[in-house]
Amino acid sequence: MSLPLTAEHRRKVWDGSIVDVDVNIEVPGIEALFPYLEGVWIQHIREQQWPGPSTQYFYPSNMPSSVRDEWRTPDGQVAASSVGLVREHILDRLDVDYAILNCHFPVDGGPPDFSVALARAANDWLLNEWLSADSRLRASLILPGPNDPAAMAAEIDRAGPRPGFVQAFLPARSGKLYGKRLYWPVFEALERNDLVGGIHIGGGNDGLPPTSSGWPSWYVEEYVAEVQVFESQLISLLGEGTFQKFPRLRLAFLGSGFTWVPGWMWNLDRNWKGIRREVPWLKRRPFEVVRDHVRFCTAPMDGGSIAEELALTIKWLGSDDLLMYGTEYPRDHGDSLDLLIGSLIEDMRAKVMSENARDWYRLGSRGR
Repeated sequence: MSLPLTAEHRRKVWDGSIVDVDVNIEVPGIEALFPYLEGVWIQHIREQQWPGPSTQYFYPSNMPSSVRDEWRTPDGQVAASSVGLVREHILDRLDVDYAILNCHFPVDGGPPDFSVALARAANDWLLNEWLSADSRLRASLILPGPNDPAAMAAEIDRAGPRPGFVQAFLPARSGKLYGKRLYWPVFEALERNDLVGGIHIGGGNDGLPPTSSGWPSWYVEEYVAEVQVFESQLISLLGEGTFQKFPRLRLAFLGSGFTWVPGWMWNLDRNWKGIRREVPWLKRRPFEVVRDHVRFCTAPMDGGSIAEELALTIKWLGSDDLLMYGTEYPRDHGDSLDLLIGSLIEDMRAKVMSENARDWYRLGSRGR
C-alpha cells in the first residue's frame, strides 16, 4: 500500500504531526489563468489554440504511477486540480498541519515574454485561489523558463514576499546546470527573500532528455533515469562553489528520493580527497556541505519492503536533519508510511515527519 487510505490507519502508524513537503497540484486548464493574464496573452492563446503546457513528459496521464487510482475522479476532473480534492485526499485524511504545493506548470519553451506572463498569472492564481482558501497550505513559486535567470529572479522578488510562498520551483531539467554562474542571480534572490529553492522533477519542454546520452525508448527507462539529473545538479552546485558564494542558500530535492544519496556522496567524498586542488573553495568534504544546505523529500522512497534494510540507508546519511516527509500526491510510487516509520529510530520520527520541514521552510514565521 502506498499511503494510508484512512485517518484511522494514519493514526495507528503515526499519531504525531505531519508536514507534507511535496503535494503536486495542476492548473485545471489554461482558462483558469485568464483572470490573471493581460488581454494580449489571452488573445494569443485563443488565436494559437494553445491548450496550455503539458506534464506528459513526466507523468503520462494514464500511467498508474502518475495518479493513484483512488484519486482519479469519476467526473474526469483533473487530479489534484482543486483545493477540495487536496483537502479531501491529504489535508483532512492525513490530518496534515502544512502541505507545500508544487504546481507542475512548465512555462519554458515559448516566447520569453509569454513565459514571464504565464508564471506571474500562475503565482497570482495560487495566491488567490489556493493559499487564501486554507491556512494549512503553503506553495512554491512558478518561475519563468530557466533560460532567463534575470526574469526568474525578478519573479522571486515580485511574488516571493507574499504570505504563503516558502519556495521557488526549480525544474530539474534546466538545460544548464544550476551550479553555473548564470544562475547566481536566482540564488541571490532566494537568499534575499529567505526562500527555499525546490529542485523538482520538471522542465524539459525544450526537449531535454534525462540521460547524458539522449532519449531512452521507453517510459520505464526515463522514469528510472530521472535520478541522474538530480545527481548532476547536486555535483554541479558543489563543484562550482555555489554554497560558498551563497552561505544562506537552502535547497530541497523533491521527487528525487534519497536512497541514492549515501553511496553517491561517499564516492564524491572519496574522489574529492584526491583532486580537491582544482576546487580549492570546497574546503570541507562535499557531504558535510550538503548537510548544511540540502534536504531530501522521502518520496519516492525506493526502499524495498524491509524496514531493517531501509534503516541502514537512513543511518548512512549520518544526520537526522536531511529527510522531510512528502507524499508526492497524487503520484503512486509504491511508498508505504508503515515502512518509513518502521525504519526510523524513535528519536528521528518527529523530525522527519514534521520538525525538519518546519525549520527548513520557516513555517509559522513572518506570516508563513
